[in-house]
Amino acid sequence: MRVMVTGGAGFIGSHLVDQLLAAGHEPAVIDNLSTGSEENVPPGARFFEIDIRDTEAVNRAFDEFRPSCVSHQAAQMSVSVSIRKPALDAEVNVIGLLNVLQAARQTGVERFVFASSGGVLYGDVQEPATEESPADPISPYGFSKWIGEKYLRFFTQTHGLQTVALRYSNVYGPRQNPYGEAGVVAIFCQKMLAGEAPTIFGDGGHIRDYVYGPDVARVNLLALTTELTERFSAFNVGTSIPTDVNTLAATIHTETQRVWEQQAREGVVPIPVHGEFRQGDLLSSLVSCEKARQQLGWEPTMTLINGCRQTVEWFAEQQG
Repeated sequence: MRVMVTGGAGFIGSHLVDQLLAAGHEPAVIDNLSTGSEENVPPGARFFEIDIRDTEAVNRAFDEFRPSCVSHQAAQMSVSVSIRKPALDAEVNVIGLLNVLQAARQTGVERFVFASSGGVLYGDVQEPATEESPADPISPYGFSKWIGEKYLRFFTQTHGLQTVALRYSNVYGPRQNPYGEAGVVAIFCQKMLAGEAPTIFGDGGHIRDYVYGPDVARVNLLALTTELTERFSAFNVGTSIPTDVNTLAATIHTETQRVWEQQAREGVVPIPVHGEFRQGDLLSSLVSCEKARQQLGWEPTMTLINGCRQTVEWFAEQQG
């Protein structure tokens, strides 16, 4: 199977490329390296340094590689950036998606898997949302993901493309970029390991559903390869386990202190400080992954404690 992975030099996409190669498939990567790294692209994968907003370049890459499937991971992924720059968010997450969908249709792609977001689509929820829960996004980022799913349905109904939307909760793990405004685990790891106090926005009581990056890559592989009866399918990707930000920060602090002791560093890791609540942030976000378990045979395998431990250790290695 030949798979075009947009955003394949980034966090989730690069883990997926690794898993595709291990399973004997032939992946190619489209990435503009704005947040990803070419070092994440293994030698066995073709690499096209392209911005998905560049229609002609996207078309050339598809014409050259001729994929049978697409995994679309490339995105503007920050809620706060989408609030400050809604036009930028729409350019990347809507126009960029349309460019990739059009190229997929023109080159005869059979299945298209889209990285959607259960973390923003359902709005504030106190119980794990199912795929039938009403969409209630409150940020431009959420709007663009919801519109993206509508376009998937359109390409399915009009052009016969089989499409899958994977609605991620809060994804974390090795290779996540800590320098943007998305990815709280990566930001906390990078700050604490550097001896800096990260900022918790608000009182830290906000609830999130944290799922490990390689687990998310694995559900993408299953979404590309599993026989599905529906032409359009949506699956939540999460753990259904609520964790507030204060608990998350304490877990990362403990793991960072352990790494410091292994490195024989003196002192105590700084504890987080609290800042103002950020506009657009949800108070509670949880998803149910029961449908993915039943139809894809997927469920998360990594606990938050072990996942944070592995993530802290990876960031420590990167900092030398």
